[in-house]
Amino acid sequence: MPQSMQITAATIDPALLDLPWEIPLETWPPEVLAALPRGLSRHIVRFVNLSERVIAVKEIGESVAYREYELLRNLVRLGAPCVTPTAVITERADLSGNALNSVLVTEHLSYSLPYRALFSQYMRPETATRLIDALAVLLVRLHLLGFYWGDVSLSNTLFRRDAGAFAAYLVDAETGELHTEGLTQGKRLYDIDIARTNIIGELMDLQAGALLEPSVDTVEVGDRIVTRYTDLWEVLTGAETFDMGERWRVRQRIERLNKLGFDVGELMMKTQADGSGARMVIQPKVVDAGHYHRQIMRLTGLDVQERQGQRMLNDLEAYRAYTGRQDEPIEQVAHAWLANIFEPTIAAVPMELRRKLEPAEIFHEVLEHRWYMSEARQGDVTAEEATEDYVRNVLPRHWDEESFLSLGDTQEMAAIFGDEDEDGEEPVADDEEFAARDEEMAMAYERNPMGFTAGMKFKGE
Repeated sequence: MPQSMQITAATIDPALLDLPWEIPLETWPPEVLAALPRGLSRHIVRFVNLSERVIAVKEIGESVAYREYELLRNLVRLGAPCVTPTAVITERADLSGNALNSVLVTEHLSYSLPYRALFSQYMRPETATRLIDALAVLLVRLHLLGFYWGDVSLSNTLFRRDAGAFAAYLVDAETGELHTEGLTQGKRLYDIDIARTNIIGELMDLQAGALLEPSVDTVEVGDRIVTRYTDLWEVLTGAETFDMGERWRVRQRIERLNKLGFDVGELMMKTQADGSGARMVIQPKVVDAGHYHRQIMRLTGLDVQERQGQRMLNDLEAYRAYTGRQDEPIEQVAHAWLANIFEPTIAAVPMELRRKLEPAEIFHEVLEHRWYMSEARQGDVTAEEATEDYVRNVLPRHWDEESFLSLGDTQEMAAIFGDEDEDGEEPVADDEEFAARDEEMAMAYERNPMGFTAGMKFKGE
């Protein structure tokens, strides 16, 4: 470790000191790198194996590194869906004493993928709309916290499977601002406009690389971020007026928000008199995300995504009904469901296959598979039978998503609107590498399309 190096972190893993910080990040040796796909970035980014986990290391300027580190720490404290900052390392120098750029270290979000890797796997139009929906939810959550992003895009977001859909996480807060007093409408609308413009460009880039069907209207998909965001924002923050005799609508509004995965921390209610008599106005004041996640965490201790939590709660209620335990406390039933349903399902999956998906996502897909089998048979299928068939015929076809396991070492994805480098030469190696990867992914898809379930819909959707 160079003597001049300085590490700023809440807690320091001693293994961090063993990494080759005296070498430019671009030339780090393959033995310390993790083979994971990286999204588009203005900066050099590498994934690194550290103490049986993976970290992301990004070379950036010192002041920018400290600013992003503090922003991410504040967002984590507020419960925002984002990567967790680990450290800022400054005053780096090579063995000759030449100064090197500072780095920001963050925890790698397991089972997460950049958008381009998802399209490399699936190449489905449905994937685009589901990613846009996830990004809209992420943007609403960040805006509710008072965070102005400034560079909203698919490239600055990571995605994890969430019960057939996707959950989005902020991965780049370099241009962000946190306003504790809340965002102005102007800043919110500017973020939305930036998102629309960037998304259209990114989707056009996918089409140019044959990763998205030519028939997909990229402008229409880009417009979706505006409509989805606007609709969700109105549901979460809009005022609702009703007669004093319709007080049940207060509970109805709360339940509607819960179905969207949000908790109501505070309500503002006031009465007003008009020509027809007294009326009540209700408006959510504090809206917090993660309703189903927290429910499952409280009942079972499982840390799952939002839609996964919703599916698990639905299955828990079904278990409660067919076992005749409606009168028992939900906490007691949840313990039995965990021991008799969830854990045996996951235990039936061979260890070598458990890296392919998160346990909660595996459980969701088993539920879906059971329903499809029952529909095909026109009769009931046991959980054991569905699990066995899923493990034998479906799960082996998935990519290994704990690490997604690119075909080689990590390489930078070609920038969508990439500028020339400092020498005036455009980098082409990355384009060539990812073109080869994309071709191989496409061939894999043609050989086995049923192994890709990103576009799977729920029963009844």
